[in-house]
Amino acid sequence: MPSGTASSAAPIINPLRTYGNRMTTVDQRNPPQTQSPCPHPALARAFSHATSYLDGLDRAPVGARLSLEQLRARLGGAVPERGTPPAQVIDDLVAATDGGHNGCAGGRFFAWVIGGALESALAADWLTSTWDQNAALYACSPSAAVAEEIAGQWLKEMLGLPTEASFAFTTGCQLAHITCLIAARHAVLQRAGWDVNDSGLAGAPRIRVITTAERHHSVDRAVRLLGLGNRNLITVPADDLGRMDVAKFEKTLHAESGPTIVVLDAADLNIAAFDPFDKLIPIAHAADAWVHIDGAFGLMARASRAKRPLMPGIELADSWATDCHKWLNVPYDCGFAVVRDRAAHRDSLTIAASYIAAEGRARDEIDWNLEWSRRARGFTVYAALRELGREGFERIIDTCCAHASAIVEGLGALPGVEVLWKPTLNQGLVRFLDPRPGAADADHDARTDAVIAAINDTGEAFFSGTTWRGKRAMRISVVNWRTTSEDVERVVAAVESVLRR
Repeated sequence: MPSGTASSAAPIINPLRTYGNRMTTVDQRNPPQTQSPCPHPALARAFSHATSYLDGLDRAPVGARLSLEQLRARLGGAVPERGTPPAQVIDDLVAATDGGHNGCAGGRFFAWVIGGALESALAADWLTSTWDQNAALYACSPSAAVAEEIAGQWLKEMLGLPTEASFAFTTGCQLAHITCLIAARHAVLQRAGWDVNDSGLAGAPRIRVITTAERHHSVDRAVRLLGLGNRNLITVPADDLGRMDVAKFEKTLHAESGPTIVVLDAADLNIAAFDPFDKLIPIAHAADAWVHIDGAFGLMARASRAKRPLMPGIELADSWATDCHKWLNVPYDCGFAVVRDRAAHRDSLTIAASYIAAEGRARDEIDWNLEWSRRARGFTVYAALRELGREGFERIIDTCCAHASAIVEGLGALPGVEVLWKPTLNQGLVRFLDPRPGAADADHDARTDAVIAAINDTGEAFFSGTTWRGKRAMRISVVNWRTTSEDVERVVAAVESVLRR
């Protein structure tokens, strides 16, 4: 378990783990009732079910086992005419969904770059729901505002981002992109003499968005939602290492003039490739372009001294987006948007009204976020950073990267496995070859998808597939603090067993 807090802080007791260790034999479907009367029986039942679930992660199948039809049958039915006691509702919900959850919280889930919640962050998330604050204004929740303020400052410092930059905690990297690009849209149009807040986009100068062919499609969605139009999304090819080609970028950038936003990758989703920021950003800035970084999980690697050299110059950008629910391992949903130009960020999002009790000395979250009614995401981030400290955060990143390399190396030693990409960070790719003589690429593609399905069906691990450079592959993504060396050995053994069939 990662640990470490500031030396001036009191030790953090973890009752969740202590209590959970006493429940390792509990049946998830029927955990024991509390021994003494409880004024909040539904909460007591939820706690029992939660600890039982966590204790069973190592034994339960990683992938969901219920079909769509089964889930609909279990959860559906007529609209209830009468109410049900809260504790019974919780028991029924657990029973109905048992077998319908993916084991994302466990150490053998390697699909879609999904982390698992640290215990302090999970506990803070429970309290966040209990406190039920609207984290839009300091006046609505002083504690939420200050916890978010401190957590954002700490995170910027750990990632080596400008201390003067503004920030926002969002639902995820998709909304972090939109938050940053709203500020970018405001700034580049302002430079062109257009006030988008006042005049809107109708008749505004065209904005080009130049990005890499290896981008995540949340960028496309953000461009569309912001009214910039996917037709104005200009793609630059990547080199053999998955990085934006510098010469082709410069040619594209200077092909025309006008307001321009450049979106660069800090670890693409297949091979975790980093664009050459130290070369691209100065070129973009010389052309007065705004540079935004898609760092959904790669940006967090800056918390590791060993991995920070993979992204020289990234601190020169104008905005950055990442996910806290990946490597920082807080519960879903939590993204992080950072903007160097505080004025552009605030001016593009802030709102004033007579009934809004603005606080001049404190940070009002509504000045930096899209939501008016929003969850107090700062509590979970604050808890995670307190639990981990710099050392613990770095340890998670370095350990996950080592596990990713070990899995790829272990699978690559098996017959019929082709390694397409050895991890430079935490992402690897392998392919499963059709052993029949004369097998073509289409056969290898079909074999790869079939093997992935068979691995997932064992319940020992869960992987996802992808198409990379025209070939189907299995993605290996490790970002969970719970993944251990034993998990790595167990996964390699499971794949070997599938391949022997």
